[in-house]
Amino acid sequence: MIDFRYHLVSIVAIFLALAVGIVLGTNLLQDPAIKTANEMTRQLTQTNEGLRGELDVMKGREQVHQEFITTLTPQLVQGGLAGEQVLLVEAPGASSTYRELTEQVLAEAGAKVTGRLLLLDKFFDPKSAGVLDGLVNQLKPAEMAFPTTATVHDKAATLLAATLMTADPALAGTPNEATSAVVDGLQTGGFIDVDFIDDNDEPLNRATLAVLYSPDAPYEGDNAESQAAALVSVAGGIDAGGKGAVMAGAAATSAAPGGAITALRDDSETAKRVSSVDNVDMPEGQVVIVYALREQATGGVGQYGTGAGATAFQPVTPSPAPSSTESGS
Repeated sequence: MIDFRYHLVSIVAIFLALAVGIVLGTNLLQDPAIKTANEMTRQLTQTNEGLRGELDVMKGREQVHQEFITTLTPQLVQGGLAGEQVLLVEAPGASSTYRELTEQVLAEAGAKVTGRLLLLDKFFDPKSAGVLDGLVNQLKPAEMAFPTTATVHDKAATLLAATLMTADPALAGTPNEATSAVVDGLQTGGFIDVDFIDDNDEPLNRATLAVLYSPDAPYEGDNAESQAAALVSVAGGIDAGGKGAVMAGAAATSAAPGGAITALRDDSETAKRVSSVDNVDMPEGQVVIVYALREQATGGVGQYGTGAGATAFQPVTPSPAPSSTESGS
């Protein structure tokens, strides 16, 4: 009869054999495994150093490129927008850095910025659409009529454009009598805000052209599509009220899925009238904004930049500076 000690000895022998096998196997594989791992590490380190070197070269070239374009910008845009009045329109989340750069380039092109119109979050909130609609109907002139198919943002854009924009050179740079009432009403309602470039309390003067800055991130969430469509409506309305409008943003965000420029380019009717520039984050993009505004003032339109939907980097042939009597899109 096999007793307990026999079972115990057998179990110990089995585990001892396993331990010896593991030790022997590890010793046999240790040197080749370590050598292979060391070689892979060496190759990866070498590759990584090479890529880092290439990246540093590209960054250096990009910096020189940007400095070169920035230095030439005054010459590239000189007189391009002489005599034009430009309104800056900012959507919630738009980059103030890009807007400040544009202001400088617009001044170098001879344009005067009339002021900034800031569209607030409430303007795009579907829950506030009814209030905005009622306020627009209350503030609009009696003779102003909206198409039956107009959305609330179409109506708001039409009212703002009639108040702040003009295609008439004789009215450019002058205030509209209705400006204070419309702006004050929409401000009080929490839908817009304004920033006076000259730091005065006078009503914004009427502009002939406009630059709209898209959010610095794609729209997301359940209301993303309606918010993007609302900004496109504003662009279309502002464009119709003056000589033209350009929507500006960065390709990585605005011309990406959910981006405002993507929504504009996907709207075939609005894209026939409103231009876009999707590389506002690059010095050359600031130059192209001037060219696109100049093209708008002479009746042209285009989708420019490096992102999806861009038809060219810039207008094929930069238009000559428009005369004071020409109107645009």
